[in-house]
Amino acid sequence: MNAFSKIVNQETFNKQDLISMLNTVGDEQALLYQKSRAVKDYYIGNTVHLRGLIEYSNVCIKDCLYCGIRKSNKNTQRYTLSDEDVFQCALYALENNYGSIAIQAGERTDQLYISKITSLLKEIKKLSNGKLGITLSLGEQTLDTYKEWFDAGAHRYLLRIETSNRELYSKIHPNNRLHNFDKRIEALQNIRKVGFQLGTGVMIGLPHQTIENLADDLLFLKAMDVDMVGMGPYIEHQDTPLHEMNHLLKSRQERLDLTIKMIATLRILMKDINIVGATALQAIDKMGREKAIRYGANILMPNITPGNFRKKYKLYEDKPCTDENSVDCNNCIDARMSLIGSRIGYNEWGDSRHFTNSKFNP
Repeated sequence: MNAFSKIVNQETFNKQDLISMLNTVGDEQALLYQKSRAVKDYYIGNTVHLRGLIEYSNVCIKDCLYCGIRKSNKNTQRYTLSDEDVFQCALYALENNYGSIAIQAGERTDQLYISKITSLLKEIKKLSNGKLGITLSLGEQTLDTYKEWFDAGAHRYLLRIETSNRELYSKIHPNNRLHNFDKRIEALQNIRKVGFQLGTGVMIGLPHQTIENLADDLLFLKAMDVDMVGMGPYIEHQDTPLHEMNHLLKSRQERLDLTIKMIATLRILMKDINIVGATALQAIDKMGREKAIRYGANILMPNITPGNFRKKYKLYEDKPCTDENSVDCNNCIDARMSLIGSRIGYNEWGDSRHFTNSKFNP
């Protein structure tokens, strides 16, 4: 057994081990993927679970330097779905046996917005007779807001840290009270405290980011004992300040390859969590999500937002599926998953096995 084979077959990993895994090429990279696939098959199986994605609103109070819907982007046409639009999306997910939905939006913290989300959650649980699982990705909120939304029926929450490195975090966010690293950490802790299945994630291939940073990100995810992770390649948006740092970027193909290695390494590190095959992968490689599923991911988030709003929720350039409708997306996923020997877990919530077996599950 060679040195790298010993590394991937360990039960515990230090930072240098993770750096070695992220730096793999050739035969060692193939061995990494072989191991991650074996771990996934044993702990998760070949079932992929769906979260019908509802992009509720692109109105945002934040000004993150990488994001296309940042508050200062005057080229974005703002929208918020009507209640009826949201309910139709939820009914589509229910009728097509998705099992779960995910509601994502730009960040707001005003009481009108908080109450609206609460109302929508209660109505979705009612119209689905409790059958639809609900994931939220609605940014940093107070402990009380998280509790209100949890009590209203949501049970998973995704808040990406984007990077666990404090210095790098400051380089991709404005320096003001709305963009504070410690507040982000506090919000993640509050999500856990309320009872949500905790999700977070990072961007891969950011300007100034190193392999050492990414290894630390993996250790951060492990230390936080998260239940689910959504991470993908950084893809630039021309109407953002970070776009000016394009000269510092790896190629998109390099960012894709590194993302797949991050997913594979994370699967080996945290064997029974949920990992999303991010849509952003498809912006680089038409089979990007399938590669993620093959080597460690087990969650897909097909977009079920009404087609006329999809182009307005543009976090990055070349966002895929903006010209499709929900039916096109549904047919496409079935075909794509069958190509790689995976099955869709229809009518299943697909909750994190890590959470089910954890001390945080009451």
